[in-house]
Amino acid sequence: MRIVAVDAIPFAIPFVKPLLFASGEVRVAEHVLVRVHTDNGVVGIAEAPARPFTYGETQASIVAIVRDVFAPLIIGLTLLEREVVKARLDRTVGNPAAKAAVDMAMWDATGRELGTPVTDLLGGYTDRMRVSHMLGFDDPAATLAEAQALHASHGITTFKVKVGRTPIELDVAVVRSLRESLGDDVELYVDGNRGWTATDSARAMRQMRELDLLFAEELCPADDVMGRRWLVERCDVPFIADESAVTAADVTREVLAGAATAVSIKTARAGFTGSARILHLAEGLGIEVVMGNQIDGQIGSICTASFGAAHRLTSRRAGELSAFLDMSDDLLTEPLEIRDGELVVRHGAGLGIDIDPDKLQRYRQDT
Repeated sequence: MRIVAVDAIPFAIPFVKPLLFASGEVRVAEHVLVRVHTDNGVVGIAEAPARPFTYGETQASIVAIVRDVFAPLIIGLTLLEREVVKARLDRTVGNPAAKAAVDMAMWDATGRELGTPVTDLLGGYTDRMRVSHMLGFDDPAATLAEAQALHASHGITTFKVKVGRTPIELDVAVVRSLRESLGDDVELYVDGNRGWTATDSARAMRQMRELDLLFAEELCPADDVMGRRWLVERCDVPFIADESAVTAADVTREVLAGAATAVSIKTARAGFTGSARILHLAEGLGIEVVMGNQIDGQIGSICTASFGAAHRLTSRRAGELSAFLDMSDDLLTEPLEIRDGELVVRHGAGLGIDIDPDKLQRYRQDT
């Protein structure tokens, strides 16, 4: 099970409905397909989403770092030498999505070699997750219509609402409309993507206090150390660290500093190996976790579901698994389906998915 080659293939697929939020917008999925080849002819796959406004990675930078730096460091190692791979990749600062994709492709290849689903290798707690859908910036009527359509077509009953605009009343009105129209059976939480100040965040949370929110996520900038601690002390719901908690060390810092009381785990930036470290730390600290979304396509979504379903703590809450519903197409031979508000992991070897070669040829950017 030795690694003999690593590919990084850029591809681009338009979104039918762009996602707009405080720190940026995504209109086209400019992602990178990472493939790890073994000497047995097995190929493991994963997806690296480029999010320059969050982590500084572009599609071109992911391709370059995987091809020119990471591949030479890990070719010749076995799939089980994950700690060696991590140590070698960590010599390079940053590049979380590129590192995560290499890690997850190795796990996929391992599962394929062993004939075992990745979710079973990771823990095997269950085979499905409830789905939370992200609702981007829009007016109350349009946002409500989108949520109602997703509930009717896919059974989704948990929604993360993007906030962070000023005046704050724009977003408060959206959340209030959702709660009043959808009722108490729907779970709602808000994500500011660091768009508000601490004081605006506190005002907004006061105005939404009666709306029974599940969480509040990254409402204000993480580098406002005192303001963020002041805000978290006043929040009566768990405050999720997301962009501020990429690594286990980041989670430790945020929680012990009083700047967060929950964490979003994203396989797209931590891989399976790093996500396990964060999960175990969260269990030790006794904090809530959610499986987050990096505006992934179907490959990234099945990675998130595979990790989340594998563990008891991560499977308790709905995971953010449905961004691909807003994409015009994807690369898989058998597209994912969300039914009755759940995404079931594939029971085949590895991630249980395969790439459609015709679709890859259509959308790849390096030909």
